[in-house]
This record gives sequence, C-alpha cells and structure tokens, in this order.
Amino acid sequence: QVQLVESGGGLVQAGGSLRLSCAASGRTLSSYFMAWFRQASGKEREFVAYITSRGGNTYYADSVKGQFTVSRDNAKNTVYLQMNSLKPEDTAVYYCAAGRSDLAVFRRTLPNSYESWGQGTQVTVSS
Repeated sequence: QVQLVESGGGLVQAGGSLRLSCAASGRTLSSYFMAWFRQASGKEREFVAYITSRGGNTYYADSVKGQFTVSRDNAKNTVYLQMNSLKPEDTAVYYCAAGRSDLAVFRRTLPNSYESWGQGTQVTVSS
C-alpha cells in the first residue's frame, strides 16, 4: 500500500494562493488514480479534484472549477493541488487519496473508493 504525506497548507488571506503537495512512498505513484478531498469543521469529507494515473484526465467539483488545478509528477512521486483566489469557504483540512488506476467513473468522487489516505493539511483562509 502506498503511504501519502500532504504539505503546503497554512493561513492565507482571501484572494491568495497556496499549492499543496502530496508525496508518496512505498509504491510508484504512477500506478494510482489520485484525488484531493477536503473536510471543513463539522462537515462531511467532500470531493475536490481527481487526476488519472498518467495525468491525462482531470475532474473538479463545481465549487472549485476554474479556481483549483490538480497535477502530478510521477517521476517525483508527487501530486499537487494549486489553489488560487482562495475564499473563506475553502477553509478545511485537505487530504490526498490514492485509488486503483482502473477506478470506475461513478466511484471517483466517493471517499470510500480510495484505499490510501494522507494525514491531511490544514488550509485556513481569512476574510
């Protein structure tokens, strides 16, 4: 099983940017379908974005479309989430997750479809 560690979170003012990183170890990341989820205090974990194993396809939640960009560098075993024009409602703990490379389309936005998770990184956006 792959181990994941997120980094790059922090406190930023509204309108600012952050880039989150998710570094993998234990297995080659190119074997995995990768996603980002977030969980705000008192709320359920929600899908943010995913990227296919070779990086050819990406998909975003409507709430972040045009604002966030997911990418991956399989040579560095790392996935990224570039977050621009941040809003207070983006405040949450952000998690990266790894799933099977052949993950069915209807399962890709569901947290229970992913077999490995990082510990999360806190993103706080002040108004």
